[in-house]
Amino acid sequence: MKILMLLISLCSFAASGMDWKIQSLAADTSFRGSAVSDGIVWVTGSKSQVYISKDAGQSWQDVSVKGLPLIDLRDIEVFDANTAIVMGAGAGGLSKLYITYNQGLSWQLLFDNPDALGFFNSIAFWDRNNGLLLGDPVDGSFVILRTTDGGKTWRRIAQAELPEMLDKEVAFAASGNTLVVGKTGRAWFTSGGFSSSAYSSADSGEHWRRRPVALYDDTQTAGGYGLAFNTLGDLFVFGGDYQQRDKHDANMVYRKGYVWHKPPGTTPGLRTAMACYQEICIATGKLSTDISHDHGYSWKPLLINGESQGFFTLAIEGNTLVAAGHNGRVAVYQF
Repeated sequence: MKILMLLISLCSFAASGMDWKIQSLAADTSFRGSAVSDGIVWVTGSKSQVYISKDAGQSWQDVSVKGLPLIDLRDIEVFDANTAIVMGAGAGGLSKLYITYNQGLSWQLLFDNPDALGFFNSIAFWDRNNGLLLGDPVDGSFVILRTTDGGKTWRRIAQAELPEMLDKEVAFAASGNTLVVGKTGRAWFTSGGFSSSAYSSADSGEHWRRRPVALYDDTQTAGGYGLAFNTLGDLFVFGGDYQQRDKHDANMVYRKGYVWHKPPGTTPGLRTAMACYQEICIATGKLSTDISHDHGYSWKPLLINGESQGFFTLAIEGNTLVAAGHNGRVAVYQF
């Protein structure tokens, strides 16, 4: 038991220590998308901003999308060291997809939102060709688009294949985690707006079903904001209310088997991202961050470089974790 407690203490010290590399890349930028792939760290945000780091956050290169209009890049999908798709979120024509084949040195418009009432929320791909896009409701149903050619063309999933929407139900383009995919065509997305739901598909997005989840959802701006998995494959749904960022501890649930559980110890407030390395998980929102040493089944507050700090988005590959958020802040930690 003493050895176990010592290991937990060491893990806590490592994650709380002074080796988080934190910088402000652009003070007027809000970073909402992040990825780590092939040793390259990517962050995306407002005003079409994209930055990459090839040395674990020691230095950063501005590879932003050029041209007008400036858009809010809230999600990113990276396929290899050179190829990535970024997603703009906004009303009508502000929702777009751009692709790079050369680490962001140049970008090409890949897909333009065809619906003036549409609003992109999140993208997720199983592989280079097959992926999904989640959008705000149009004509009374969430927009689920599917591609089989790497995003060049998209087909809307028939509205009849999704459950009828709940009253005032919405999805949030918080941090690129509203939609996630898993093995063998599995996919999930979450919603809010006076309700909290987790939708699931077992056939590459062709059919969906909805299950309620117990998150704070007493307002139009409350409910599910994102999803993630621990390294055991358990699904987590997290959220809260962006107009009450420091309130309500009903901000996370996880499913083990067929049962939903609320983990103890989470700091009250909105949570928009989660990432795990082995048994250690990090969950964050704009104002604060929590850490778990047992795969996310219990949590406690995490001090980063000695103080409470929060971010909008997290991503991990191997032992490299990136966090990014408001005021152009990015942080990289290596386990």
